[in-house]
Amino acid sequence: MFTGIIEETGGVESFERGGGGWRLRVTARATLEGLAVGESVAVNGCCLTAVAFDRATVTFDVLEETRRLTNLHAVGPGVPVNLERSMRADGRFGGHFVTGHIDGTGQVEVFEPRGDDHYLRVRGPAGCGRLVVMKGSVAIDGISLTVAEVEGDSLAAWIIPHTLDLTNLRARRAGDAVNLEFDMLGKYVDKMLQARGLGL
Repeated sequence: MFTGIIEETGGVESFERGGGGWRLRVTARATLEGLAVGESVAVNGCCLTAVAFDRATVTFDVLEETRRLTNLHAVGPGVPVNLERSMRADGRFGGHFVTGHIDGTGQVEVFEPRGDDHYLRVRGPAGCGRLVVMKGSVAIDGISLTVAEVEGDSLAAWIIPHTLDLTNLRARRAGDAVNLEFDMLGKYVDKMLQARGLGL
């Protein structure tokens, strides 16, 4: 479980297919503090298991399904990725409940400065709009954001300078793919309504 509060961005060192599947190696600093093999780390919002690390990098095994269904399929050397270690029971809860299980990818439609902040609009998968509410939460590339607008399957959020500086959003452009995880409560409510024949 994660909170969507990104600890740092790492840089992809390598992402290669080997005899045992895909392996992703990422540079890190804060993420390495107290890290143990087998622990979960969210990489662009995807919950991955750390299988090895040294003083400067951490390595993850990546399922073919995860690579195919998320924007990790497009990362290569030098690409920045958001990193967050799993939530501690004795820490502050600064974002919202983020599981690290990506619901799908979206496409950046607009990302531009407006005043001191940045405006981000993303078009999600068909039908996703029913899972998004104004002032609700969404995780975009693992970042906990507040939904400012919803129109069909597009959603928008405002990005403060601190978030822009700390995350990979600073490298995003219109047309880029981003990972989306919708609010867990909304997904459960939607499923219960669908089961009762009350889905929207």
